[in-house]
Amino acid sequence: MIPEASEQILKCHDDYTPVRFCADSGTTVEAQSFKLKEGSACSWMKQGEPFGPDKLRSRIEPWLTALFQSEHQSVLVGSGLTHALHVMATSNGLPGMSLATFGAFGDEITAEAKRSAEAAGRGDGNIEDQIRVANELLRGLEIIASKENGSEQYVSRLRSDLTHVLSDFASSILKGEAGVISADPVKRELAFNYLVSFLMSFASRSGTRDRLHLFTTNYDRCIEAGADVAGLRLIDRFVGTLAPIFRSSRLDIDMHYNPPGIRGEPRYLEGVARFTKLHGSVDWVDYNKTIQRIGLPFGAQDLNPYLNTPGLQGAGAMQLMIYPNASKDRETASYPYVELFRDFAAATCRPNSTLICYGYSFGDEHINRVIEDMLTIPSAHLVVIAYSDPLDRIMRTYEKLGRPAQMTLLIGNHLGDFQTLVDHYLPKPAIDRTTFRMAELLKARWGTVQDGGDIDSTKSKSEGDPAP
Repeated sequence: MIPEASEQILKCHDDYTPVRFCADSGTTVEAQSFKLKEGSACSWMKQGEPFGPDKLRSRIEPWLTALFQSEHQSVLVGSGLTHALHVMATSNGLPGMSLATFGAFGDEITAEAKRSAEAAGRGDGNIEDQIRVANELLRGLEIIASKENGSEQYVSRLRSDLTHVLSDFASSILKGEAGVISADPVKRELAFNYLVSFLMSFASRSGTRDRLHLFTTNYDRCIEAGADVAGLRLIDRFVGTLAPIFRSSRLDIDMHYNPPGIRGEPRYLEGVARFTKLHGSVDWVDYNKTIQRIGLPFGAQDLNPYLNTPGLQGAGAMQLMIYPNASKDRETASYPYVELFRDFAAATCRPNSTLICYGYSFGDEHINRVIEDMLTIPSAHLVVIAYSDPLDRIMRTYEKLGRPAQMTLLIGNHLGDFQTLVDHYLPKPAIDRTTFRMAELLKARWGTVQDGGDIDSTKSKSEGDPAP
């Protein structure tokens, strides 16, 4: 069942089934009030009684805080994050991914793109589906091309069309980045402050825990820009300073420190996360049998000047590593995608692992299969946060996986709203020992007072003195 536009879906803590509720009529954003939908029931609220964000926060925030300190933590970010950041900074939507126009075999490409998208449950498809189909068709034509039957001209025309489409696609990605970086300074600063808080809510892990592994299906560099602002160092597979090159053997290089006065194993240095872009990036170029990351400024006006440099002679849009996933996993079986998806499976499919998905619509079957395998481990947990589920893919995946005890859902224009999420429901973005100690003291004192003790006896117990 596809959720209504204003419907919120929550499943966390001890909820047996997803709890559905809607905003109470007549309430404002500042004084938001909700009521359970007819037919929805839960243990923490009665039918017909209004409740607000404070009630939701008391259930969601402690639960997420506990999950975020699991032994292994990964975050999968989809296009929802870029959309939210762009809207916050510009008050406008992100440039869309409308269908492209191919001169050669245009009707056939569009028809096949639509068919494959529908088969995967992704609606009518978009430019990514067209690019995938055009690549498959181009490869087939190259195999059978010959001067005798005249098929070489079709190869040339299709390659030219695909080059233009990829160039326009890259330009649209850069246009989205430019919208954020050139926005009103006040709005831009606010957007990046929220992005920093969002990232640090996940990256704030103690030195004894395995560090965060951040994955994204996006081609843009919004996460990298936010990490730069936050001072968060991202470790990826690229090695080098002037022209970083993708490597298969450098992932485990990390940063540790020895705490003063503590013996034993070194601890992870704070402010570091591993980073993987599963579908490539607008600044990755496949040239001379290597994958290079070029020095492309965030939100650059034009890509060509940065490709027309010494060492990249002849590189163009066809060499950009922004090829989307294939429904038949063609790209995931070739370099460098096989390495990237191996990292994703290795990071998530481990005991005591938590995967948080934000802005990911579950439209990529090869990613969904890894998530399904992850949940076969009883101690693994999946958290899904989304602004909407217009094609019902998230809820259908939830039903298909059939492991409700291992899944947490926050879906809706309130629960999944970027700003609301950071303000109310994500854990505090800091490793704050004072807060932890205060919580321990309050818990000890509250428990003693409930048992009939006085303040003095509570104090003595909390400080380690013997009780009177």
